[in-house]
This record gives sequence, structure tokens and C-alpha cells, in this order.
Amino acid sequence: MPAAALKPKPLPTQSTAKRSVQLDLPYVPVEKRPLPPGRPREWYVTHNRRLKAMRLAIALLDQGVYVPNQARNETIRSTAELIGVHPPSETTCHMVRALMRYSR
Repeated sequence: MPAAALKPKPLPTQSTAKRSVQLDLPYVPVEKRPLPPGRPREWYVTHNRRLKAMRLAIALLDQGVYVPNQARNETIRSTAELIGVHPPSETTCHMVRALMRYSR
């Protein structure tokens, strides 16, 4: 049997599929799990702030904001409204810019 006959058939692309191929959605929140008990309150506040900053940084990158100086507080807050999270504080906005800065 020729080697070409053993190759698996490739998946259809957007241009060759009979019906449209669904692409990844830009932002879908993951299922929430309970946090570990017994930590100080400040740990939970910091943990949730980091998660929110990561979600906002990812959403900003999806929108085409790649440089921290493009991510002003107004931009970050409007993105938060767009993805459905509460408006971030000054500290969280600063953390979003720090994440964008150090990921380069």
C-alpha cells in the first residue's frame, strides 16, 4: 500500500468545510472552584486581584493593546466593562500593566 494512502485525511479548514468551522471565542470565563480554606484574608484579596489582572491583560491583548503605555486606566476599565468584570482599582490597573511589561 502506498504511503500516501496511510495518511489521515486532514481536518477541513474555513475555506473547504461544507459548513463554517467555529473558531475560538475571544474570552470565556473558566469554571470557578472554591479557594483553599485557612489562609489570611489578604491572601485571598491578592489572589483574586491577580486573577482579575490576568483576565484583563488577556482581554487587552485580544483587543490589540500590546504595550503597557497603551493600557491607560480608562482603557483597562472599559475592557473590564466589555468582558463583564467589576471596574478595577488603581492597584489592579498597575498590576495589568506590570503583567504586560514582564511578559515580553
